[in-house]
Amino acid sequence: MSEQHTTDFDIHRIMEFLPHRYPFLMIDRVIACSPGASLTALKNVSINEPFFQGHFPGQPIMPGVLVIEALAQATGLLSFCSMEPQGRDKLYMLVGIDKARFRGQVVPGDQLVLTVNLKRTVRGIWMYEGKATVNDSVVAEAELMCSAQDKKK
Repeated sequence: MSEQHTTDFDIHRIMEFLPHRYPFLMIDRVIACSPGASLTALKNVSINEPFFQGHFPGQPIMPGVLVIEALAQATGLLSFCSMEPQGRDKLYMLVGIDKARFRGQVVPGDQLVLTVNLKRTVRGIWMYEGKATVNDSVVAEAELMCSAQDKKK
């Protein structure tokens, strides 16, 4: 691991690591990162999110699959922060989700706190535990797996 404990990196640094862009970039800020161990990130949920137009009119709720996507993006950030510089030219792809559970709703005005912990790596597969909370209450959790692939040129 080439970096020590890192805190508070902004959207510009996030966009250096993740290929996602609006409207699919689900991380606004990283507030803590311990390479090879854990990462905590924030997603500020606004009524201006495009998915609220149809999910659901009159009672906007962030789709659970997008909460899981936000956790997956957090695992990608932790992977990039944990790799040596030569590994940072890879594309980290979500390859599996296990034990996903939804325990609450995420609505406009919420701040989603995303915490991921690296459990282990096996034959190029990075395995994580992820938890999403709002006001210290768990709204979703899952085990996620990602794998590094070469970027297409």
